[in-house]
Amino acid sequence: MQRAAQRDDRARRAMGAEGARRLRLALVCAAAVPAVLITSACSSDSGDSKANSGAESTRSANSGGGAQPSASASPTVRAAAYQKLPDACAVLSKDTLSDLVPKGAKSGKKGSSDDPSARASCAWNSLDNNGVKGSQFRWLNVSLLRFDSDATRGSADDQAHAYYGQQVKDAQSVDGAKNAKVVPLSGTGAEASAVRYDLKKKEGLFKQQTVVARVENVVVTLDYNGAGLAGEKTPDADDLTKAAEKALKEAVAAVSSANGTGGAATSPSSPSSSSKPSKSASESSSSSPSKSASSSASPSKSAAKKS
Repeated sequence: MQRAAQRDDRARRAMGAEGARRLRLALVCAAAVPAVLITSACSSDSGDSKANSGAESTRSANSGGGAQPSASASPTVRAAAYQKLPDACAVLSKDTLSDLVPKGAKSGKKGSSDDPSARASCAWNSLDNNGVKGSQFRWLNVSLLRFDSDATRGSADDQAHAYYGQQVKDAQSVDGAKNAKVVPLSGTGAEASAVRYDLKKKEGLFKQQTVVARVENVVVTLDYNGAGLAGEKTPDADDLTKAAEKALKEAVAAVSSANGTGGAATSPSSPSSSSKPSKSASESSSSSPSKSASSSASPSKSAAKKS
């Protein structure tokens, strides 16, 4: 009995120790469960956040959230090379004037202009009176027209090129002109031509020469005619043309010199709107004189009226 009691007592103590150990284990496990749940929940939230963030980025990319492409830049035109014109009455040397208008080298009369930097002209008359033998008449006119680049009208060179072509065409369509002939000229500006024809008037037979050149954005038109009056011999057309071509080169060189390019008579430029303009040209697209030029009589036509 005593041993049985002792065994029961030891059993109870063992059971008590075992119960206490199990209780402690249960408490530890109970405490571990919330921690696991919290960790799992945090991991789940983090995954959801990353997924949401990725989805948001995808939506942003698909919706074009980045910078939208800007509108295409406005078309640009090449800047005008020449910004001013020389005094039209001073583009020819005294020697040249003495050859072309021997009795009127100092008779230069400047044309009226509302904008001297865009257009200028000068005219000379010469009458060499030989009494009963007749007279030799000469008339000379130099016209300068400068164009500015404009976003609407185009580059200054292109406008000048178009006006140059129109001047050559006008010189061939003068009323009453006979034996018209067009000759391209080299070594004078970017492009140049000579138009010559005969014009019969009541005073006599006039030999007309119109030489036109474009240098950069400036067009130079030189009209020169001569006639033998009252029985005087009619001047040789070839001689008049050579004199006019020489004068044209001087005028072209004067335009270049006025703009600081050394007075070169030739120009390598060709009409093109592909070149980018300088800053000054972009900031100021001043009005081109092309409108006024087209509305006024061309020098070649006015030459026919004045001769």
